[in-house]
Amino acid sequence: MSGQALPTDRYHRQVLLPQIGVDGQRRLRSARVCIIGVGALGSHVADHLTRAGVGFLRLIDRDVPERTNLQRQVLFDEADVEAAIPKAVAAARRLGAVNREVRLEPVVEDVNSGNIERLIADVDLIIDGSDNFELRYLLNDAAVKLGRPWIYGGVIATHGTTMTIVPGETPCLRCIFPDPPPPGVAPTCDTVGVLGPAVAVVGALQASEAIKLLVGHPEAGSRWLLGFDVWTLEMTRLELPDRSPHCPTCGLGRYDFLERVPASQTLQLCGRDAVQVSIRPPVSVSFPVLAERLRGSGEVSYNSHVLRFRTESFELTMFPDGRAIIKGVTDPVEARAVYARYVGM
Repeated sequence: MSGQALPTDRYHRQVLLPQIGVDGQRRLRSARVCIIGVGALGSHVADHLTRAGVGFLRLIDRDVPERTNLQRQVLFDEADVEAAIPKAVAAARRLGAVNREVRLEPVVEDVNSGNIERLIADVDLIIDGSDNFELRYLLNDAAVKLGRPWIYGGVIATHGTTMTIVPGETPCLRCIFPDPPPPGVAPTCDTVGVLGPAVAVVGALQASEAIKLLVGHPEAGSRWLLGFDVWTLEMTRLELPDRSPHCPTCGLGRYDFLERVPASQTLQLCGRDAVQVSIRPPVSVSFPVLAERLRGSGEVSYNSHVLRFRTESFELTMFPDGRAIIKGVTDPVEARAVYARYVGM
């Protein structure tokens, strides 16, 4: 791509902006961005950055789309749901049809302390499209350690929040919020819902902040914790404090979340009656062999990406590395029992 002439006709309206120009567009073309989570926020940001001409996008997501996602996750349709195409793969296909000049790398993995550094080490910037606090704190550790800027985003109900974090220049996530909230304290989209336009606003702000950094205008970046409610039209802009010398991560150089050894775990997924079961270390699952074993117990189908097993009580979606999402259960103990019964542990 570097040896090709800049296609200014495609980006003409963007190049006209004095903040970007031809030089800024070249910077975008050579930029590398990782989006962790291509559900609601991630799909909006990925669409903006693809159309803006960012040269490389790594799209990471552990899940497959379902019908409840279509209300706010703009890169998927009913055919993706029916075919059980992983979100990262479906998003890459859709974005590839939008802009063939962008290199898109779909990654169907569960991000954890064992793989996050590998996934972000070769990019210029990371977008937070995750749906849980533990992953954000893990991302903060890895980004600060590797010196990669990242852009936090969160939406719940009609309220959205975003913050830009540049290691060494701005406070990090733990400077502002030293620890994640205890389980069960913070509301989730499963308990209070989420409005699609609120997602769109936060995604647009994240994409705008990313473009500022990528074209070489970090001074234009936000130095606030921005919050707003699209229903009441109330907005808050809290000026960020200086970096804290007592911050465990960027002040004291501790990477508590990054240094945790990944272990087999269960995790209730936001916005759905489902639990994820992750196996550590990952294993290699033969879908044909497993499908043959399960045929007498329920309905089985599979493609190159996932195997889906349905009974009257639950639906199990299995990935090649042994990870599974079990829909129809909310109790982690029950989820592990289902996994052990039908797959083995």
